[in-house]
Amino acid sequence: MRRNPFEELEEMFDRMGRQLERPGMPSFESVPVDVRDHGDEYEVVADLPGFDSDDIELTFSDNALSIEANREEETDEEETDEEGVRYVHRERKTSVSRSIRLPDPVDEDAIAAAYSNGTLTVTAPKTEVEQGRRIDIE
Repeated sequence: MRRNPFEELEEMFDRMGRQLERPGMPSFESVPVDVRDHGDEYEVVADLPGFDSDDIELTFSDNALSIEANREEETDEEETDEEGVRYVHRERKTSVSRSIRLPDPVDEDAIAAAYSNGTLTVTAPKTEVEQGRRIDIE
């Protein structure tokens, strides 16, 4: 009797999930963000609790804002922290990332960012785009 292909897929995803949950495996999760349009600029607010500003890398390319945060975490084979506490289960992430494409062109040189109390705020002023120009024919 042939198994339902959806059951096979579900079983495969369950196995993959268990593999990724093993201690010591890096975990990449998405960063929750809000994007506000203030008319003349965009404001991107991202939650990055537990990270220091030095842990965060912010880049802008092709009208997309990329946020990546990595926190170094030292653990030994027994999964104990620096105070000797043994972990049975860990869910707090050490690496997160997110890329947000902005709907309109922005002035890359005027993008500013601030980080306070686990919240990253990025302002990106919009820029005017020429709708085309007339080309003289010689």
